[in-house]
Amino acid sequence: MTKKIYIQQQKHLFDLSEGSTYLNGAYMSPQLKSVTNVGLKTVAQKGQPYKITPEDFFTQKEILKQRFATLVDAPDYKNMAIIPSASYGVANAANNIPFQKGEEIILVDEQFPSNVYAWQEVAKKHKVSITVIKPPKDFKDRGAKWNQNILNAISKKTAVVAMCNVHWADGTLFDLKAIRAKTKTMNSYLVIDGTQSVGALPFSIKEIEPDALICGGYKWMMGPYSIGMAYYSDAFNNGTPIEHNWMNRYNSEDFTGLTKYEDRFQEKAARYSVGESSNFILTPMLIKAIEQLIEWTPAAIQQYCKTISAKAVQELKDLGCFIEEDNFRAHHLFGVYLPENINLENLKTRLQQENIFVSFRGKAMRVSPNVYNSEEDFNQLLRVLIQNN
Repeated sequence: MTKKIYIQQQKHLFDLSEGSTYLNGAYMSPQLKSVTNVGLKTVAQKGQPYKITPEDFFTQKEILKQRFATLVDAPDYKNMAIIPSASYGVANAANNIPFQKGEEIILVDEQFPSNVYAWQEVAKKHKVSITVIKPPKDFKDRGAKWNQNILNAISKKTAVVAMCNVHWADGTLFDLKAIRAKTKTMNSYLVIDGTQSVGALPFSIKEIEPDALICGGYKWMMGPYSIGMAYYSDAFNNGTPIEHNWMNRYNSEDFTGLTKYEDRFQEKAARYSVGESSNFILTPMLIKAIEQLIEWTPAAIQQYCKTISAKAVQELKDLGCFIEEDNFRAHHLFGVYLPENINLENLKTRLQQENIFVSFRGKAMRVSPNVYNSEEDFNQLLRVLIQNN
């Protein structure tokens, strides 16, 4: 049996000012002080380039792949690639799925654009259609019905289901195990955008068995901007990357033989890593961030967010707000659908005046806490909402 890990508030490890209430990790995570220190140190290293050896181009990137594999419970770190953005990772997957004319791509309604545009392009190229699964119009059993609608839509003509684990706008939780089971019966690919979940919500490659998992690193993985991670299953081992760089080719470790141009790629998903993936600044920073997440565990982070938000969630519901039921939403990211009597523009102004940071996405106020938050942060948010009710 896995031992449960309990954590307390960790605000002291971040550089957040005392006068701010930051409930906006889904926008961008604050940076751990330890990660900032790594960045400052590695920026300075470039001042003495003669200390950067050929081996340094490969050692840290391999460590990063190993740490990410641990975080997402993957059996082989060689299935990992280093990417600069979620859109880059999605494009590598989209461009290596063997579409047949007349097939379809299933998307979830109002996904983040990084997991939409690439599918629109391949749909036009291969003459396949896109089916968007919308949520129910009413709030009753909304999450359960939305999940069922996705399952019902998957058919023999479905080439790929490209979706998130939790919806970026309101935190709706999707049953990936059930969706994966259905896609397997239809021989469909499953491509997951984990940017708004991995790091704060447990995810297991062994359990879900997706074909690809794409994660931007600057949100719940608490890393810097412009670096992320991707998992590509063995189904992609012989694919063609969207970028051809020297590092993803076989035997690139031999600097003396780089002009012996290679048709072969590095093993497994290494072919999909971005050029300069050994980034001497960002790669060590993301390693440090993921190591902290592994120590805390995503399960403990999720439980902590649930604990500090539980009282406020109930009070928000009592005010007439709709928040998805616990079984169909995340606790680190959830949408608050406000009653009509609350003046939205006045609320935004008051939140800004009080230095309370949330986001507004679609029709929902998106609240996204993490270990630097406390129950008192939610009390501050409630106080402003009650005053505007």
